[in-house]
Amino acid sequence: MITPDESLVKYDNPVLIKNTDRKSPTGWPLGVSPQQRISNPVPPPPKSKSASADASKREEILNSILPPREWMEGNQLWMQHVSSAPCTRVDIIRLEEQLNIKLQQWLARETGICPARRTLFSQCFDELIRQVTINCAERGLLLLRVSDEIQLTIDAYQTLYESSVAFGKRKSLQTGHGKADMEKTICDLEEEKKDLKKQLTEQRAISEAFKNRANEKRQLGEKKHSEEIESRKRANQQLKNQLENILTPEH
Repeated sequence: MITPDESLVKYDNPVLIKNTDRKSPTGWPLGVSPQQRISNPVPPPPKSKSASADASKREEILNSILPPREWMEGNQLWMQHVSSAPCTRVDIIRLEEQLNIKLQQWLARETGICPARRTLFSQCFDELIRQVTINCAERGLLLLRVSDEIQLTIDAYQTLYESSVAFGKRKSLQTGHGKADMEKTICDLEEEKKDLKKQLTEQRAISEAFKNRANEKRQLGEKKHSEEIESRKRANQQLKNQLENILTPEH
């Protein structure tokens, strides 16, 4: 018989609820071995109405706290109710041992966020609620309320964590896009800087050429002016000599 995943919560033996398979000549479902059939338990001795009512109320509260598990095996519907058997000190010790074993089997982390560790401790807390509810239903309901509040708090922290992770990813992507844009801007500015340097070099070359040409023109003008002055001085000297010759009487 296929059973659901093992849990730290103690359950009764599964009960066959519905069977649509063809019956075998012996009256048992086909494919079900005699070891797997569910035998009718011997009815217990009659209890007083108050004891029966208390037991019925306790089972009702247990089923409301920990609903029965149902699963299909072929065409057979099986149901498994949570156990209403009282617990002993040995059960508590065994529960702790099973918890430690499953923590190792599930490779649960000792610190940090670990879904496996959270699931196992949740099952362990449910089993403790079951054990307490059997002795005192009101105490079990109060523990259930505490468990629900803890679950809501954990869910709120998980939502906040997921939201912060998503926000961090968005910021990281935005930073990445901004970085790419900044790198592109830097490349464009570097190219512009190269172009400006090239233009500056060309302008300096042009300015140097103009300066050299102006120096050449100035030197040529100065040379021409000097030659003209020398020429005028010679002409003036000749005229002066001629004038002196004319004004000087002959002896």
